[in-house]
Amino acid sequence: DHVDLMDRMLEAGMKTLISNARIAIREPENYDARAEIMWAGSLSHNGLTGCGRKTDWASHQIEHELGGMFDVAHGAGLAAVWGSWARYVRSENMTRFARFAVNVMGVPNNFKDAEATAEAGIQAMEAFYRSIGMPVNIKELIGRDITDAEIEEMADKCSTNGTQTVGSLKVLKREDMIAIYKMARG
Repeated sequence: DHVDLMDRMLEAGMKTLISNARIAIREPENYDARAEIMWAGSLSHNGLTGCGRKTDWASHQIEHELGGMFDVAHGAGLAAVWGSWARYVRSENMTRFARFAVNVMGVPNNFKDAEATAEAGIQAMEAFYRSIGMPVNIKELIGRDITDAEIEEMADKCSTNGTQTVGSLKVLKREDMIAIYKMARG
C-alpha cells in the first residue's frame, strides 16, 4: 500500500499520456507528442511502475474477451469497460480512486465524500476517452446492444467456466464479471 515513488511515477505517466494524447489527436504528425506517449507506454509496460505493489489487470482480462468475441482494438475495449470496472471495485480502495481523481484528472477533492471525488474522477476519465474518440461502453464499442448470452459467454471464457478469478484489488469471480459487463452495456 505504501509505494509513494511508484504512485507518483504512475500519476506523472498518466498525466503525460493524457496531455500528449490530446495534442496527437489534433496534430497527428507531432513527433514530440507521439514520443511522449511511447515513452509513457514503455515505462508502464516494462514492469517498472509495478515494482513494490500488487498490480491489477482485471480490466484487461475482461476486455480480452470483448476483443476475442467482437474483434475490437484492445485500447478501445479497455475504454469501454474501464469505467464500469472502476465503479465496481472502487469501494475496495476508495482512497486510491480519489487520489487518481485529484492527482491525475484534476478533480477538486471533496474532503467530506471520497466516493463523490472518486466518481468525479471516473467521469473525468470517461470524458477524456470521449474527447479522443474512444467509446465508454460496449454499445459505443460494437455499435449495438450486447445480449445476455454474449455476456455469459465472455464471463465463462474470462473465468474459465467459473474456475478462475481475476484481479487483486477485488478478486472477481464469474458473477462479478457478468455484473461488470452488464454495467458496461451502455
